[in-house]
Amino acid sequence: MVSSEKTIASAMEQQGDKGFIHGRIMAPQRTTNRARRKVRIAEPEWVHASDEELLDWRICDLGLKIPGTLLGERVQRLYEELQQRGITFQPHCWLSDDWFSPDGVPGIAIPFYMAHPRLARLERNQMSEVEGGNKDWCMRILRHEAGHAIDTAYRLHRRRSWRAVFGRASLPYPEDYSPRPTSKNYVLNLESWYAQSHPSEDYAETFAVWVKPRSRWRSEYADWPALGKLEYVDELMQEIAGQKAPVRTRQHTGSVAGLRKTLGEHYSERCEHYGIGDVEEVDEYDDDLLRLFSNASRYRHRRSAASFLRQLRPEARRVVSQWTGQYQYTVDQVVGEMIQRSRELGLKVHRSEKDTRRDALILLTVKTMHYLQGGYHKMAM
Repeated sequence: MVSSEKTIASAMEQQGDKGFIHGRIMAPQRTTNRARRKVRIAEPEWVHASDEELLDWRICDLGLKIPGTLLGERVQRLYEELQQRGITFQPHCWLSDDWFSPDGVPGIAIPFYMAHPRLARLERNQMSEVEGGNKDWCMRILRHEAGHAIDTAYRLHRRRSWRAVFGRASLPYPEDYSPRPTSKNYVLNLESWYAQSHPSEDYAETFAVWVKPRSRWRSEYADWPALGKLEYVDELMQEIAGQKAPVRTRQHTGSVAGLRKTLGEHYSERCEHYGIGDVEEVDEYDDDLLRLFSNASRYRHRRSAASFLRQLRPEARRVVSQWTGQYQYTVDQVVGEMIQRSRELGLKVHRSEKDTRRDALILLTVKTMHYLQGGYHKMAM
């Protein structure tokens, strides 16, 4: 991810109050005070609601659309990338409650929070991150899902050659997977070595790397067995270039128009799904914290462990999420438990903060994976 990229929330918020009307970003222009008042009046009521108030809104009542938004520009960019590669088929896109491409439907469902900065901010507040929330991340996911959609549109996974390269798409999806980080049999596009989770994901990740503009995949994967997969996709796309897709249904599976649950209910379900399991036995958990910190009286004037962990929390979410493949929300729950228990035990930082930081990240990684029984949960399918 390019460090200068702004998140969709911050990038869109810069235009939010001045130019965002019912999901559309207006071009900068001179307006009268009366026109400005009309713009403010035309904004959806929920834009200025507090998180607590917004959670009471039903998703179907938000009135969200893709055209005219920053998201719409990124979808258009995807179409241009496909066109540059000779692929005339354009997967249709719609807003839903997650990233996915349904079986039998050659299109892409995009989470609703991508359509407005206020909803992106709520997503971050509820889940600790915005999946696809910056330009680079969003385009990586869109290319991945486009691979699924094109597979469906042209029935590519039915080919014997496709199965010989990637495996059987009919294999059931696992609840979790344990990747091999050092393997060179798979390309790298999304985090957590996602190509290793299923044959269909292996193909979609390979497509995403192949279709990326100015991708130097021949040189970057020159000594990788994964190069053969990229060369196969290259040949396959040349074969279907300019052809009409046999499957062209425009179905909108899980569209926001039919999502009658409230935002509160939506996030309650997500938090339950991506949350942590049962807490370990307290004494076992305490032993780990006591190895990291100390409650000896001679350290009573040192910095509290709870304060140290609170400062480390943002970095810990990001780093541990990256290396374990878990959602930042999940990691954050573990950090929260460590902070609470450290406060209850009156623990203090008794070593150098550099060493304590290193060991705290290690402990947090172990705890996160232990809670989830060593599994790597699925990300964007």
